[in-house]
Amino acid sequence: MRRVVVVAAAIVSSAALWHFGSGLHPLAGLAFLAPLPVLLLAPRVNGVTAFLAGLLAWLGGQAQMWSYFTVTLEQPAAFTVALLGGSALVFGALVALVRVLLLWERPVLAALVVPAGWVTLEYVLSLVGSTGAWWSIAYTQAEVLPLIQTAAVTGVWGLTFLILLVPAAIAAVTAPATTRAQRIRVGGGLAVALVAVTAFGTWRLSAPYDRENVRVGLAAISQPPDYAPVDSADGRDMVARAVAEIERLADRGARVVVLPEKAWRADESSLPLLSGPLSEVAVRRDVHVVAGLVLTRGGTSVNAAIDFPSGVVYAKHYLVPGLEDELTPGTEFQLVPGEPWALAVCFDLDRPNLVRENHRRGATLLLVPALDFTDDHWLHSRMAVVRGVESGMGVARSAQLGELVASDSRGHVLTSVRADISATATALADIPLTESRTVYARFGDWFAWLSVVLFLLAAIAAAPLRLRGRH
Repeated sequence: MRRVVVVAAAIVSSAALWHFGSGLHPLAGLAFLAPLPVLLLAPRVNGVTAFLAGLLAWLGGQAQMWSYFTVTLEQPAAFTVALLGGSALVFGALVALVRVLLLWERPVLAALVVPAGWVTLEYVLSLVGSTGAWWSIAYTQAEVLPLIQTAAVTGVWGLTFLILLVPAAIAAVTAPATTRAQRIRVGGGLAVALVAVTAFGTWRLSAPYDRENVRVGLAAISQPPDYAPVDSADGRDMVARAVAEIERLADRGARVVVLPEKAWRADESSLPLLSGPLSEVAVRRDVHVVAGLVLTRGGTSVNAAIDFPSGVVYAKHYLVPGLEDELTPGTEFQLVPGEPWALAVCFDLDRPNLVRENHRRGATLLLVPALDFTDDHWLHSRMAVVRGVESGMGVARSAQLGELVASDSRGHVLTSVRADISATATALADIPLTESRTVYARFGDWFAWLSVVLFLLAAIAAAPLRLRGRH
């Protein structure tokens, strides 16, 4: 009976820590603790119990995401079951692997197998899934600035690795079969990693910027629930009010103003009703204006971001499955003429490779019309902030039903204002820029591949140990 109580307590406490330490509004730091109860349990129970403890702990913590995926994002139930259930199976298997390695006195491999295995899962999902790098626990630490500087070297993969390395190493050090020498080795390795991450983060946060600031205005105009055709009464009214807000932001020194995603619908015949007024105010006030709209030309509709007065059109590359099936994805990258500012749209920033490619093309600032789902205002905006840290870029993201957020290449959130269709919201920020390329911008997902190799080595090492344990 006592054993049952201990197992249940480990599962419930781990699930509770995952619930509050991940999801749409995580409490920073709890993700470091969330796996610990079931990892401590692993070498003290049988293999089936260890597997089920890990599975149920993860599933219990992530059950909160069911309604977000199926109701808010309107994703098929089968997709949500596969994502939540599949990741729970992986976590359970990793806990079981830890048990095997600890029982056979392989604490170093035990400390590495969970972070390496989970990074492998996140990376594979980013390559083959429809969500890009969305499904990562790294974003739970988006506001811990010294820590997230690690993304400039490793991408989010290094953050995920570190989050899980801490509890896995603690479990390895405290396992019954671990010797004193092994405890020193594992504990010392963890201490070195934490000191290195802290030192690098502190140094990077204090490093100077090598370009001038850009004053950016963000504006979300109140609007009807549906996207307004630009030639409708609501659409014309929104244009007039957008011009008034641009004027106010220009009065305060804005060099560029970013409006939200899909604020209007337009085709070739009605587009001048938007481009005319926005180009006029842009030229007269010597500012750039980036507007988001659904643009139909030649029978093809795209989710567009258009720079005025240049008229340069960027079509969103990555569309939300189901919600944007009627749209055609774009393939071209686009910088604002004469400026090192790249255009992107919302879900695009869930793909690290897209941001890296824009940096490779000379961009130092991302101008991003966006449209969120209210509940995910913190998480989705902070994903964009972390993208900026990875590739060393400033981000100006204007999200209706989300947050107007401007951040720099170090992850400082310079302004954050909630936006809703019922009222107009604006924000202004000076974004310091830099031209230097981060390690991640140069070498991409090198750390993810290293984690794949580490996981495979640990899994291969565990295989004969499992077989030995049966005799």
